[in-house]
Amino acid sequence: MAQNYPLRPIRLIVPQGAGGSTDIISRITAQRMGVQMNQQIVIDNRTGAGGTIGVEIAANAAPDGYTLTLSATSTHALNPSLRQVPYHPLRDFEAVSLVATTPYVLVVHPALAAASAAELIKLARAKPGAIQYASSGNGTMPQMTAELFKSMAKIDMLHVPYKASPPALADVMGGRVPVYFAGVPSTLPHIKAQRLRALGVTSLKRSVALPDLPSISEAAIPGYEAVPWIGLVAPAKTPQPVIARLNRELAAALAVHDVRDQLLAQGAEPSPGSPAAHAAYIASELKKWGKVIADIGVKAD
Repeated sequence: MAQNYPLRPIRLIVPQGAGGSTDIISRITAQRMGVQMNQQIVIDNRTGAGGTIGVEIAANAAPDGYTLTLSATSTHALNPSLRQVPYHPLRDFEAVSLVATTPYVLVVHPALAAASAAELIKLARAKPGAIQYASSGNGTMPQMTAELFKSMAKIDMLHVPYKASPPALADVMGGRVPVYFAGVPSTLPHIKAQRLRALGVTSLKRSVALPDLPSISEAAIPGYEAVPWIGLVAPAKTPQPVIARLNRELAAALAVHDVRDQLLAQGAEPSPGSPAAHAAYIASELKKWGKVIADIGVKAD
């Protein structure tokens, strides 16, 4: 079956809007996979309900390899603990592979008296609840990243939720809220222009885009890791030869220098692996973020 597959275009459901980092990463990857497989991969953006609408469509699609979707931190690791979802993030899907990880960077307004993550922790301990941090909304990954930071550092900071990332970033640069965990692509120009001060990245290792900046784990909180990720999944019961073919094609696409360079420019680090590894990673992320969400008692808007 895998030798003949695909015989027609493949639909890739992206449960986020067009133009965002997830959409850009999916288009870069899908374009190359389509070339390799001699078949078009059509991006279908299905937004709404925190990404659950698009994921539900994929869960209910025919398991024939012609409908795929992106698994992601928000849709597969956060949503099941934040809201009722009409699918099971593990049982209703066949994992194909992790695609990329997209570490956040901890940034502060330059006026804040903290030049490192350790200094921010010290400042927050001296002023419990006085320091504010921005997020793109309740239940979003920036909030979860900050809450995990607070929990592991044993500090208290006040959450200021916004409706989206751009206004949150604007207020941090304006000095109205001093702390923010944000994506590398959106913050890198402002870090270079010294409109923001970078204190650390949220991955265990340093970011290729910011090689001189230590990770928070390295410099302040050993073991701290909060990394948004994007993966590829198919509906449950999709034939294993098809899953294996998709896995090989994805790994080959991510190994192409031009594809890697484009992803790295988006602050995304290609991270292909086996289907079993991706399934295990989703399960571990479900457990990790479920505990964080339960501990802080956050609810989705």
